[in-house]
Amino acid sequence: MTDVDVLIPTRDRGCALALTLSGLAAQTVSGFRVVVSDQSEHGSAWEDPAVAAALRILRHRGDRVETHRHLPRRGLAEHRAHLLSRAKARYALFLDDDVWLEPDALELLRTAIGELRCGFVGMAVQGLSFVHDVRPHEHTPYEEWTDGVRPERVRRGEPAWERWRLHNAANLIHIAQRLDLAPGEWRAYKVAWIGACVLYDRAKLVDCGGFDFWPALPEHHSGEDVVAQLRVMERHGGAGILPSKAIHLEFPTTVPHRPVDCYQVVLGDEAPSTGSDTPAAGTARP
Repeated sequence: MTDVDVLIPTRDRGCALALTLSGLAAQTVSGFRVVVSDQSEHGSAWEDPAVAAALRILRHRGDRVETHRHLPRRGLAEHRAHLLSRAKARYALFLDDDVWLEPDALELLRTAIGELRCGFVGMAVQGLSFVHDVRPHEHTPYEEWTDGVRPERVRRGEPAWERWRLHNAANLIHIAQRLDLAPGEWRAYKVAWIGACVLYDRAKLVDCGGFDFWPALPEHHSGEDVVAQLRVMERHGGAGILPSKAIHLEFPTTVPHRPVDCYQVVLGDEAPSTGSDTPAAGTARP
């Protein structure tokens, strides 16, 4: 699968990164390229023996691996912009450093974006500590794309924004169980955004500006992926993939200070912020 670059930003989380890389090393497809960009405080992430071992395994099975130190830190959006500038393949998977993928996840994502021909597809991360916490009231916004993925404009305060609730806790596991999908069967569904595991058509992401809004932001911010996806959805469409095969490792965040919301800075003039309170993308909200 030489047309996929996996882009991983990381900082001070060697144990989680090693698990993330081990998931990639067990994928049913190989030949993809992995780019790890590290902003750790003390030394590089690959000095951790577990991370170094996972990188060796990836290279041994034929996957191309690049590691970079990217300092000084200028915030999440700039870090993603840097990773995007390193991407070369047709498709770019932005994968957070605390996500373990089931073995067929990358193959399914690649199949889905090839069939749907939209701007991005993603698997919302599932928190397995919530697997017994069933929330039928949060399943209500689930709606499938049944006749192809179309561009749509989603903003706060609109009914479509409430789709963010689908990605709380382990909701997608429970929705998939209810649908009783056959082995190999998958569905594309409508999203507000997806955190932590998103496969973009790289040219379409670049066409929408990527993360070029980063200079307008202070170092401490969040929601950069939300802004990028809303832009891509409006022009090219985007979809979530069910079942999700992305497991949130539920490590403590390395970005506890989030005083600035990218949505407010970049899109705030477009519509009032009257929607429901939303969590940081990529979290398994209790």
